[in-house]
Amino acid sequence: MDSAFEFKLRVRYGECDAQLVVFNARYADYTDLAVTEYLRYLFGGVIALLKQGLDTQVVRFAIDWTAPARFDDVLILRIRPGRVGNTSFTLHLSFSNAANGQDLAQADIVYVLVRAHTLDKLNINDTFRAKLLAGAPGVCINQSGDNA
Repeated sequence: MDSAFEFKLRVRYGECDAQLVVFNARYADYTDLAVTEYLRYLFGGVIALLKQGLDTQVVRFAIDWTAPARFDDVLILRIRPGRVGNTSFTLHLSFSNAANGQDLAQADIVYVLVRAHTLDKLNINDTFRAKLLAGAPGVCINQSGDNA
C-alpha cells in the first residue's frame, strides 16, 4: 500500500494538443480535481469547509515535467502532505502513468486558509493541522473508468 492519497483519471481527447499529448495547463486542472477529492476525504469536502466559514486560496503552484502524458492514458496522482505553517499548507503531488509506472511530473501547491466571506487569512487550528499532516495514506479515488 502506498503512503499517499491516490487519484486516478483517464486523459480525455479534449485535454490534448494536436500530437495527442496532454496540454501543460491541464495539469493544474488535474491537480484541482485530485485536491478537491483529497479535501473531501480529510474534511468532508469544500462545501463542508464553506459551511464552517473556511476556504482555501492557491498562492503558489510549481510543476516539473519529466515525460508526456497522452490521450487515453490512465494517470495516478499521488498527494502527500508537506509543510503546514501558521496560515498556509503545502501539498506535494506526483503524476505517473498507471500502465507502466512512468513518472510524468512532480508538483507543489501552496494554499492559504482564509475566512470564506472576507478572504482574510486564518490561523490553521490544531485539528485542521493534524488532519493535514496525517494525510490520507492508502485512500484511492478512481475516476478513470479502469477497475484495476
